[in-house]
Amino acid sequence: MNTQLINRVLSSKAGLAALILRVPVGLILAAHGSQKLFAWFGGYGLEGTGQWMASIGLEPGYLMALLAGSAEFFGGLALVLGFLTRPAAVVTAFTMLVAMFSVHISNGLFMANNGYEYALTLAVVAAALAVQGAGSLSVDGVLAKRFR
Repeated sequence: MNTQLINRVLSSKAGLAALILRVPVGLILAAHGSQKLFAWFGGYGLEGTGQWMASIGLEPGYLMALLAGSAEFFGGLALVLGFLTRPAAVVTAFTMLVAMFSVHISNGLFMANNGYEYALTLAVVAAALAVQGAGSLSVDGVLAKRFR
């Protein structure tokens, strides 16, 4: 087992700031993903989201809905827990960039016009977490101590 790589992925000196970013953003992402996957919180579920994604050119729509919903839901839960934070944050940031450029960019910045400010904010927070890691209060922190 490559403990150096594992330690590099899990370790962080971010302190509590990462927790402050991880938990609310993770909860928001998980809720957003649950709309796509399970039709919770007024979402359309995989079938409806897949049809919409296909209609905007993201095909196959059902698979794209499954991938985006899974990245948001499971990535969000991973961020809340601080578990495999860096990989989850990278996947989440990529998903938000796809959302920005495939759906929102032509509408300008502001959410009032279905713009990209929300996706950009989530992508930037995810990128920061990918760089700094989960911080001190996290599953990653506990695991990192075991792999030292």
